[in-house]
Amino acid sequence: MKNIHPLEELAASLRNKIEDHYNIKTGESDIVIEDTPNPELGDIGIGCFFLSKKLKKSPASIAEELANLSFTIPYVNNLRSAGPYLNMTLDAESLIKSLFAVISAQSNDYGLSDYGAGRQVMIEYSSPNSNKPQHLGHVRNNVLGMAVSNLLEASGYNVARVNLINDRGIHVCKSMISYLKWGNGTSPESENIKGDHFVGDFYVMFEKKAKNESGLLEEARGILKRWENGDNEVVKLWKKMNDWVYEGFDETYNRLGCIFDKVYLESETYTKGRDIVLRGVGEGILSKNKTGEVIINLDDLELEEKVLLRSDGTSIYMTQDLGTTVEKFNDYKLDKAVWVVASEQNLHFKILFHVLERLGYKWADKCYHLNYGMVYLPEGKLKSREGRTVDADSLMDELHELSKKEIIKRSRDMDDETIETTAEAIALSALKYFILKVHPRKDINFSPEDSLSLEGSTGPFAQYSYARLSSILRKGGEAVHGEPDFSLLGNPEEKKIAVLLAQYPHVVLDSANSYNPSRLALWIFEISRAINKFHHDHSVLNTGDPELTKARSGLVRIARQTLGNGLRLMGIKPLEKM
Repeated sequence: MKNIHPLEELAASLRNKIEDHYNIKTGESDIVIEDTPNPELGDIGIGCFFLSKKLKKSPASIAEELANLSFTIPYVNNLRSAGPYLNMTLDAESLIKSLFAVISAQSNDYGLSDYGAGRQVMIEYSSPNSNKPQHLGHVRNNVLGMAVSNLLEASGYNVARVNLINDRGIHVCKSMISYLKWGNGTSPESENIKGDHFVGDFYVMFEKKAKNESGLLEEARGILKRWENGDNEVVKLWKKMNDWVYEGFDETYNRLGCIFDKVYLESETYTKGRDIVLRGVGEGILSKNKTGEVIINLDDLELEEKVLLRSDGTSIYMTQDLGTTVEKFNDYKLDKAVWVVASEQNLHFKILFHVLERLGYKWADKCYHLNYGMVYLPEGKLKSREGRTVDADSLMDELHELSKKEIIKRSRDMDDETIETTAEAIALSALKYFILKVHPRKDINFSPEDSLSLEGSTGPFAQYSYARLSSILRKGGEAVHGEPDFSLLGNPEEKKIAVLLAQYPHVVLDSANSYNPSRLALWIFEISRAINKFHHDHSVLNTGDPELTKARSGLVRIARQTLGNGLRLMGIKPLEKM
């Protein structure tokens, strides 16, 4: 059953009034509720652009006409026009009363919808290499992939979260040959090192030594050839080292809160595209060049031809992606397949989707590349080959320690275990929110210190706001319970919170459909800021009026619930105390 929220009711009523007045039909998505740039203009507004073409009038004249009509809309006290916008001033009492009923009833489900019901979406995210630990770039991928998955699920979609691990190739063989030469039979356990870091150290060692030992690369290529030929000794070592890495990855994933419904391995999928490519040759869609390579002509994309199969019949990365993609659609019968991959791979995915379309796969237009920008630290772009990468685990450890120091400075009543769990929650909140508040396509300049700030647009600020609301309700005891009289509320700070709470379901859906968690992150900042201003300007527990205390406590309860819902969608743990 679809949840009905106050602004949905408002929008439906306004749409009906418009249709009746102008004797036209409109679409459900035509009424888009937006914030107003100035509270004096109203609390919310809608643009009248969608009516302009239908009515052959300017949006401004339509807005003015609608503002002058005397019709009643739920929760609206006043209509006024401002250019092409019809702005509305909301009635605080009726809005808060409705929100209290809806949010109290729906609790953790407030903000969920059935918009995507019956549609299957796959989010492929993370996609690390099995020769080194994950770095800050992977963290952005993981955090973004999980948040988008959560948002889509909250919007009714059936979501499959999958990972594709690049567990074969020359990069893996570099770690293997390095271990064979200098590993001396050691293991992550014997060296007390996390498995992915252990293997990654040998990869870095290879790159350093290869600068002076020209034969090393040829030895790695020899290992790769032996692996492809199924050499038992090489395959055994490959499995052992990959298992070390996977154990390390699992620790990182568990810490970040990442889950996967299925993990694809390139070692199991890399040959599957070969038959697809050869079929394309047989059907005349693809061709062979003079050297025997299978190519596709990309003149229609104004690009050079692309090799899809080497002359010796071996696959390239594009070939294996063709096979893996077909397997995904066969496995899940997808309505949408989303790849969370850095923008450096924009051209790769443009060609991949085009090749699939040319090969006759009707679902090719259901493929989408969710590209994201780079992540920078003060030192510059992250690098891995030289061993100067900022790995995910070390970064989380650093944030944990910084958070822990602040907790010890500020708190005297936390035991050691609580300090550790709280520090971890704050550290992960700082990292995730800092990443998610930026539009995916933009680059990020990550600052550990700024991310942990208790002021401004940060995860810890949002957690602090939630903890502040929790503290009010704990301290209030029986005084905060009972049937609230919301006619006692209506000051600007209370109304601001109510308007933001009403907007939350739309924010969730908009964030999901645009694959853009920064929209929700902005809402989290706005509600946190509104909560803190309300707390600063008005008392809840010391009003001198028990009925006013009950009314404000009711608003606190639904604000706390909704903020917590938003944080959980971002993968952030709400905290009762800080």
